[in-house]
Amino acid sequence: MTRTQILIVMAVTAIGLLLVARIWMQVSTVNLLAVQLTGVAVGQGILLGLGISLASILIYQVWADYRHSADYYLELIIKPLILLDLIWLGLLPGLSEELLFRGIMLPEFGLNWQGLTLSSICFGVLHLSSLKHWAYVVWASVIGIVLGISVIQTGNLLVPIVAHVFTNILSGLIWKFRHRSS
Repeated sequence: MTRTQILIVMAVTAIGLLLVARIWMQVSTVNLLAVQLTGVAVGQGILLGLGISLASILIYQVWADYRHSADYYLELIIKPLILLDLIWLGLLPGLSEELLFRGIMLPEFGLNWQGLTLSSICFGVLHLSSLKHWAYVVWASVIGIVLGISVIQTGNLLVPIVAHVFTNILSGLIWKFRHRSS
């Protein structure tokens, strides 16, 4: 895919997820979880994003199936992008996915282990590019649980939003740095 195609796909996907969230809110009694802009929430999100990124680096080293899936996904998405595009790579999925999966789905399914598991599996399945990249779905589902726990514990949807945005941007930068000569 070209840079333009990837940016369009990211934008269309983000708009689609936001529309699903909006429609869900219209047909349900669920309320969007609170988003409170505080320095503490931003700091918690950055620390969580850093932890997720470090865990990804570790898992990448020890789990071959994840490594192959991540390489495929990152090559497909990040390679054509320029550095400035990584901001969009962080913001578009980070905002739209968190609003839908943690902001709407999680409270709809229940702010408990069942709701956390179900919304996280849905999040993981969104990241399925093909059945041979199942490991990326497992990873995304686990990260969905971590992000869900963060919103349940803090009561602030900004924490997983910041973590998701930070993780996406950082992983994009790391990938670009590792592959700068190719």
